[in-house]
Amino acid sequence: MTRTRGKAPSQRQLRVGEEIRHALAWTLERGDFDDPALNQPITVTEVRCSPDLRNCTAFVTPLGGGDPTDILKGLKRAAPFLRHELAQKIRMKYVPRLSFQPDESFDEAAHINALLHSPEVERDLAHGHDDAAEWDETEPSADADADADTATDADDAEGRDGA
Repeated sequence: MTRTRGKAPSQRQLRVGEEIRHALAWTLERGDFDDPALNQPITVTEVRCSPDLRNCTAFVTPLGGGDPTDILKGLKRAAPFLRHELAQKIRMKYVPRLSFQPDESFDEAAHINALLHSPEVERDLAHGHDDAAEWDETEPSADADADADTATDADDAEGRDGA
């Protein structure tokens, strides 16, 4: 979920997005919907607002995972109702238009986790630690030299103070 264009969101965009996320989550938790697609627990993971705060994209996923297509269709049908609920909960000059997207960050995290635990990566990590151990044994590190210099300076200072 990286931003593909433009600059980073402003502090105001982040703050408004978080307020909208809380209001949406509370409304969805209440479950005042006639739509059967929305009668399951839904997680609102992030809300991104446009710079003018007129449009917002909410990233949602079914609680516990699963296919979000039915939920997205239900949220699209319920968007006017959700906008009305936002207008009652959040004090803004303009209530933003809502769009909904599936949150794929959990899938990406699972993919990265699987890659990190693959046998090839574990082999490379184990091999990398062997090289690091050999490096420490063969050559003293710069930190060790700096520590020795600091200790020598401290000993010299104590010798001067005692004389």
